Amino acid sequence: MNSKVTTLDVTGTVRDVIRIMTDQGVGCVIITDETKPIGIVTERDVMKAIMVDKEVLSESVMDVMVRPLTSVSPETPVVQALQLMRSKKIRRLPVVSDEKLYGIITVHRDLLYWALSAMGGSIADKQ
Repeated sequence: MNSKVTTLDVTGTVRDVIRIMTDQGVGCVIITDETKPIGIVTERDVMKAIMVDKEVLSESVMDVMVRPLTSVSPETPVVQALQLMRSKKIRRLPVVSDEKLYGIITVHRDLLYWALSAMGGSIADKQ
């Protein structure tokens, strides 16, 4: 899990999301209502929205965010989180408990490293 998660308040715009993703080099932004995580916007969500309506940049982030937010608790076993991600066809899974955002699990960064570690090594070890 990565404990550094990029967030944006629900009052933001699609342009704000794009600016944050570009400036911080991230592929998703968790949308919050004050500090409570309520949705997520990914690069794919933004691209789909722009293809439908090129004027979407000035629209509310609520128009493109995915909600309700699919999440797991900090106690969720990794295998269960992976199964949830596969069943929902998602690549990013926020970790939330008592309406507090603790981190995010990603397929490429976190689960790949976990799988390699579980196999007893890493790509670097194999080369």
